Amino acid sequence: MKSSTTSRQIIDAADELFYAQGFGETSFADIAEAVGISRGNFYYHFRTKDEILDAVIAKRLSDREKMLRDWDEMSADPARRIACFVRIQIVNQTRIFAYGCPVGTLTAELVKLDHAAKDKANRILALFRDWLTRQFDALGDAADAEAHALHVLGWSQGVATLAQSFKDEAYVAREVDQILAWVDRVARQTGPANRQADA
Repeated sequence: MKSSTTSRQIIDAADELFYAQGFGETSFADIAEAVGISRGNFYYHFRTKDEILDAVIAKRLSDREKMLRDWDEMSADPARRIACFVRIQIVNQTRIFAYGCPVGTLTAELVKLDHAAKDKANRILALFRDWLTRQFDALGDAADAEAHALHVLGWSQGVATLAQSFKDEAYVAREVDQILAWVDRVARQTGPANRQADA
């Protein structure tokens, strides 16, 4: 149990440090210090930083899968579920202002490094794309569902980038309102017969 607990602490600390500092700028010593363990004890759990990276990506993927399941259970209306994704820009605004999007920044860094784990990191963006596609499909817009999903996903990544750069709360609020209005228009165009009642 102790070993498992320490491993989770290492993964959680690495997750935060990779987000705040970047994967390339985070060392074994940084993670060990954050957890409060010796380097020797650290190597007992993870031999390389790439092993930790794999564990962090797996954690992030699992966390996002749970978040999406929670949204699915929260409402029977796909437009409301999409709105949850859109509003994450405001819910996580403080952290986005400081470090950007945790998913987009790591994926971009690993692509730039041509790291072997880049495709694993990209699974999280693919998870969002596929989930959003299902929501638009459920609205009755199967033909354009993936295009709409990519529009919302691309919008979210762009807003996160500019939010980190300019730290402008009014800009983020305007963008969120505009994309929610667009989602509402798409939902109305599919016709009320294709909309499910809110749970």
